[in-house]
This record gives sequence, C-alpha cells and structure tokens, in this order.
Amino acid sequence: MEKVLIFGHKNPDTDTICSAIVYADLKTKLGFNAEPVRLGEINGETQYALEQFKAEMPRLVETVANETNQVILVDHNERQQSASDIEKVRVLEVIDHHRIANFETSDPLFYRAEPVGCTATILNKMYKEHGVAVEKDIAGLMLSAIISDSLLFKSPTCTEQDIAAAQELAEIAGVDAESYGLEMLKAGADLSDKSVSQLITLDAKEFQMGSSKVEIAQVNTVDTAEVFERKAEIEEAISQVVQDKGLDLFLFVVTDILTNDSTGLAIGRKAAAVEQAYNVNLEHNTAVLKGVVSRKKQIVPVLTDAFSRIQ
Repeated sequence: MEKVLIFGHKNPDTDTICSAIVYADLKTKLGFNAEPVRLGEINGETQYALEQFKAEMPRLVETVANETNQVILVDHNERQQSASDIEKVRVLEVIDHHRIANFETSDPLFYRAEPVGCTATILNKMYKEHGVAVEKDIAGLMLSAIISDSLLFKSPTCTEQDIAAAQELAEIAGVDAESYGLEMLKAGADLSDKSVSQLITLDAKEFQMGSSKVEIAQVNTVDTAEVFERKAEIEEAISQVVQDKGLDLFLFVVTDILTNDSTGLAIGRKAAAVEQAYNVNLEHNTAVLKGVVSRKKQIVPVLTDAFSRIQ
C-alpha cells in the first residue's frame, strides 16, 4: 500500500501539527499506511504540547511529490498555504475548518469542513464515527489543538462543540483543561528568544483577497510592548517580504492573551484596507484592534470585505 503523507499548512501552529499526528494515528488504525509530516518549524507552544503528551515531532519536508502520489490535508485547503508541489500529487482528503479558496482537484475526494474552532474537534468526531478509542496521549494532542485555536475558549471561533470536545478529551488525557491550557499558551507566548525573522514567519499565512495578495502573521504574547521594542527591525523585515513576494499588504498581528486585544502593524501599498476594515487610524503603521484575537473570524473575512470595497 502506497504511503499517504498527512500535513497541515506552512508555518505550522499547534492545530496543524497535532491534527496531522492524530489523523495519521486514526488512518493507521484503519489500515492505511499514513505518516504525519510538517511544512515548517514548530513554535514553543506546540513543542510544549508534544513533550507533555510524548509525541514525536513530524519530520520536516520541503516537497511531497518525490515521496508519494497521495496526500491528505488537515487544517488548510488554500494552495499557497500548502506544499510547494501540491499540484503534482493527488489530494485524497481534506479535514478543515477554514474558508475554502484557491482549491480544486482533478479527482473526487473526501472533503470535510465544519464551522468549528479547531480541526481536532472534527477529528474527535471521526474517531467516534469509526468506533476507534482515543488513547490518552492522542486525547492530549487534540485538547492542545483546541485550546490553541480557541485561545483557551476565549476566541469568537470557539463553539459549544469545541468546549464539549475539550472537556471530554481533558478527562481522557488526565489533565485540567484550564490550568494545562494556560501553561501551554504561556509557553507559546514567550517570544524573547525569537529573531525578527522568526516573529513574522512563526504563524504567517498568505491569502488572495480579490485581486490583492495579502499575508497575515500572528503571534501571541503577554507583553505587547516588549515585542514592539524591535518595531524598526520588524518593519524593515516585513518591507523586504512585501517586496520579495509582491504583496499588497502584510499585516503583523500581536495578540495579548491576557487582555484579548491585538495590535496590528500594516505594511504595503494597500495598508489603508486595515483602517477601513476596523475604522482605525494607523499611526506609524500600527493600530490597536480591540477585541480581535482570531485571524480566521475577525481578520481574514473583515479584510476580505474591505478589499472588495476599495478595489
């Protein structure tokens, strides 16, 4: 049986890594030859989760067509966020919770997308549907993914389904979701050892918004001011990315996990879209985005709408 590679988006977050590991576990138990891989370096939060639940880090791959003809995508579908040679392989399945964009296949596939806060919430259902028991460490990984994507159940993307799944998984994993979750988020919020290049690429995704090319990077912190002590360096690095990739906008979002507010730094010829989207004024390229914590629900759709009105 040919091996199937399972992976999430570039610049992987906790949901991407944990969901790849978890779904590979389920597919293997169902008789498939499946391996989880990653398309980038992991962050401190994800490392914390992997260590807590004794999971091996998926190996890093640059391309996939040199290894297999079949892949499964988790936590993404947009081609610019996927493997660089994704068009050379057959996508067998997609398990996702994001918008569907820039995605098409030549063959039929299994596609499951649900409006929940986390891919792992869907995977938890799939274990039940297939009658496969969730083991302790697998439960811990799914719990970690839900906590990460929901910002410990505070994100507007979090649904009752996510909360119910987290409670169930926490019991199987033998941890308290709140206390474990806070420690995990704090591990990811320590940015003191990150270079400027790492800060703007740790969790960056590229989007097509109408005719505009937009990249949005987001980091969590407990001290926004500390991040912006390097503002000049960050702006210089972002400006270089904008030039290299031909972006219309690069939005760097720094989210305070204690206040649930964000500060956005916008660079690019269409930075005014941020002002229009949030009714703010950019001062020295930055603006406070009150109550904004979710890229998926509070940034991407709001900016997409703003671009549709200014183009």
